[in-house]
Amino acid sequence: MNRREALKAASSAAALTILGGIPLSSKEMAVPAEKKKILVIGAHPDDPETGAGGTICLLTQAGHEVVCVYLTRGEAGIPGKTHTEAAAIRVVESQRACAVTGARHIFMDQIDGSTEINLDRYREMRELLEREKPDVVLTHWPIDGHRDHAVCGLLVVDAWRRLGRCFDLYYFEVMTGTQTQLFHPTDWVDITSVLEQKHKACYCHESQQLEEVMRDWHEPMERFRGIECRRTAAEAFVRHTEPAGLV
Repeated sequence: MNRREALKAASSAAALTILGGIPLSSKEMAVPAEKKKILVIGAHPDDPETGAGGTICLLTQAGHEVVCVYLTRGEAGIPGKTHTEAAAIRVVESQRACAVTGARHIFMDQIDGSTEINLDRYREMRELLEREKPDVVLTHWPIDGHRDHAVCGLLVVDAWRRLGRCFDLYYFEVMTGTQTQLFHPTDWVDITSVLEQKHKACYCHESQQLEEVMRDWHEPMERFRGIECRRTAAEAFVRHTEPAGLV
């Protein structure tokens, strides 16, 4: 095997990785040996879909349970609308997106643009994860230029530690370079087969006018991560691992 063939083989293995013990190649996913629960926790409506929408589609197609958790209802996300008006619109958009991906949805009670980290908010996230008992959680990379994204990731990682690292934790990226920073993936998921479905879910968030965001940020990310693993399109993740003895 020459160097080019070796690189291609290594990249193919990465693209068909097992995320949290769940095989993500099309052949292995046909009939899951064990149904898993995956929580995808985003700061706003549209974050789970843009950051991990393809992976969500693959998981639900394989028979696993996926829950999209929205830390806020996107209250500050529609110019000219009150928080109440914007939240009502964006909740419906999220419900439509989940209908496309096959995920269930949960809305938490933080406020878009005013998210908090304090003892009560740490407790809320921990209690949510205790109730849902996920096998795998995907959430924001905490080093992010958007404060709500960073808050979301930090709340989740704190809960993961407090609960004894009882689920596999991965971080996704959104608008890398302007929002997600210093992101170096450990795992890639080939989303070529569900790319159209992912984009359909993203475009359910009509109030956000995602055409420009998708064109300028997420579609180039999908192509670039695909290039990294010799696929047409991919989503990338960082797996959080640390010794169990750490606080």
